[in-house]
Amino acid sequence: MLLKAKVAARLPAKDLDRARAFYSEKLGLEPIEQREGGLRYVCANGEFAIFVSAGTQSGTHTQMGWEVEDIEATVRELRARGVKFEEYDLPGLKTVEGIAQITGNYPSKGTGERGAWFRDSEGNLLGIGQPIRS
Repeated sequence: MLLKAKVAARLPAKDLDRARAFYSEKLGLEPIEQREGGLRYVCANGEFAIFVSAGTQSGTHTQMGWEVEDIEATVRELRARGVKFEEYDLPGLKTVEGIAQITGNYPSKGTGERGAWFRDSEGNLLGIGQPIRS
């Protein structure tokens, strides 16, 4: 049943207007639909919604990500729009100019991945990834 179902992410927001401004101004995304307390976005083959929530997101893990063809160009464009990328220096994960080289990946996706992370206006941790295909 779920195998053929469409998957969509949900991201909490304390301030929906602030979140909408961030996604528009910083990421260049506009909602295709809105309802009381929520915004729905569609990107290529997926979608996500931002909804008003009194809950607190942990921000300790990637909550949603985009797979891109050119991570350097994407990071450069988002930085020009004011997005601030996370910097990590952890065992097995070190960013250089906001981009990390990650070993290992799902075999159908390549041999590794390059990744970058940033937070939206609500504290959600979002990621950008580019598979490494050899």
